[in-house]
Amino acid sequence: MEIKLRDEFIKLGQALKAAGLVESGVDAKFAIQDGLVKVNGAVEMQRGKKLYDGDKVEYDGETVTITK
Repeated sequence: MEIKLRDEFIKLGQALKAAGLVESGVDAKFAIQDGLVKVNGAVEMQRGKKLYDGDKVEYDGETVTITK
């Protein structure tokens, strides 16, 4: 799955919502806080982490690639 960037970056919580992996920002917050989300293979705990072209987000068996 891919998310196309409209700006220079997208925040992690927004990316999870845009990809349809979580229902809401609250769900994204808890998934991230619980250590269930990886960015480029490493567990990421910051919901506001900025994602750029080429970054990969993993959650719940799904991988989302950020593209320009």
